[in-house]
Amino acid sequence: MIKMTQAPALLQCLKNPRFARLYLAQTINLVGDALTWLGLALLAFELAGEKAGIILSGALTLRVMAFVVLSPIAGVLADRFDRKRIMVITHLFRMVIVCLLPFVTQAWQIYAIVLALNVFYAFFTPTYTATIPLVTARDEYPNAIALSSATYQLLGVLGPGLAGSIAAFVGIKQVFFLDGLTFLIAAILLITLPGQLTVIQSQQEPKTVSRTLQDIRTGTVCLFSDPPIRYALIMQLVAAITGAQILVNTVGYVQGTLNLGKVEYGWVMAAFGIGATIASVSLSNSMQRYQKTALIGTGVILLTLSLLPANFASLEGLLLLWLVAGAGQTLVNLPTQTLIADRVAVEIQGRVYGAHFAWSHLWWAFSYPLAGWMGSHFPAYNFLYSGLISAALLIVVYFALNHTQRITGHNGLWHQHEHMHDDEHQHSHPLETVAMQSHRHLHFHSSIHQEPSH
Repeated sequence: MIKMTQAPALLQCLKNPRFARLYLAQTINLVGDALTWLGLALLAFELAGEKAGIILSGALTLRVMAFVVLSPIAGVLADRFDRKRIMVITHLFRMVIVCLLPFVTQAWQIYAIVLALNVFYAFFTPTYTATIPLVTARDEYPNAIALSSATYQLLGVLGPGLAGSIAAFVGIKQVFFLDGLTFLIAAILLITLPGQLTVIQSQQEPKTVSRTLQDIRTGTVCLFSDPPIRYALIMQLVAAITGAQILVNTVGYVQGTLNLGKVEYGWVMAAFGIGATIASVSLSNSMQRYQKTALIGTGVILLTLSLLPANFASLEGLLLLWLVAGAGQTLVNLPTQTLIADRVAVEIQGRVYGAHFAWSHLWWAFSYPLAGWMGSHFPAYNFLYSGLISAALLIVVYFALNHTQRITGHNGLWHQHEHMHDDEHQHSHPLETVAMQSHRHLHFHSSIHQEPSH
């Protein structure tokens, strides 16, 4: 009876009609997206053979650099404008761009199309993530975030297996047109969402360049000022090093070292997705029982332990290792997203999610080239050496930051509002700020001490 009552808890958020339609649009989008990225890996292998990892690392580096540069801007726009309109526009542009991939014949064309595709992806993803708490109640969004994560991982399982089968029978290039169709269907669903998805700000301010730069800065300041979120963000660097090795070098290991085919590569990546899906579903029912930073640390440990023996694994062993690694990846990412929703007010969540998307992908911008370099220079031990690097970083980050977040990680909410210095707002400013002048900046209001902390 316990198991029967636990499973539907993840789906309770779908009773909310706005989230249900938003979730359906994202689900359809993810079906094609999973096909596209596996198709891209196979296309790179078709063009470059066992050196496909170099092409993939270059393309994925361009992808994350677009995220790093543009996501903070996307977060600001998500807090200012109709998020529904932003998501529809980005879907339509991505539909056109992804349909160019079947005509690629050279590596530089992959780089150009991937960069263009992810310029719009950089605007879509933080907007979508920040919209989940906007359309759900406070008791709904943990399950809504978990359901979105579980679906992302589940379709990551189905997509690679389906794409590998399609590519084996009809060719790689047709896979990309499926993604274009899913973008179109998802855009139509988003258009039919009732009303606008606009955040109500406490006041209207001129949208100047200076104001925009300050808004961009707000997201980053919040990330690094909050000890639990900061700890989670730095731990994502460790997870990115291991994750990049899996995404970049698995295709070369399976089809090169093990001399297996496209379908087997799909199976291995599906195992990674299955592990992540199982962890997402499990966390939806148990995340509130555990400290989120402890879950994040556990996830990084699982990722590191999975990577260390991978260079010596058979197909069956690699399936098991990547299953565990997938669970570890979810244990890092899902609690981090929920931490932001827990500790940041709705009116600035777009900026914080945008900044988080940028910083977390900056870690991948470092990790992808490292993975490509390790795969080309140490093909027999790339997973082992990267696992050792991750283990060393894990130890440093844990002892440098974990004790700090335990002491200062109070419950509360980051927010921003207009105020003057009074009994509730005593804090320092630059010399040019007049003491009783009305101004605004970021605050953390603690629910423990019932007073603001600055």
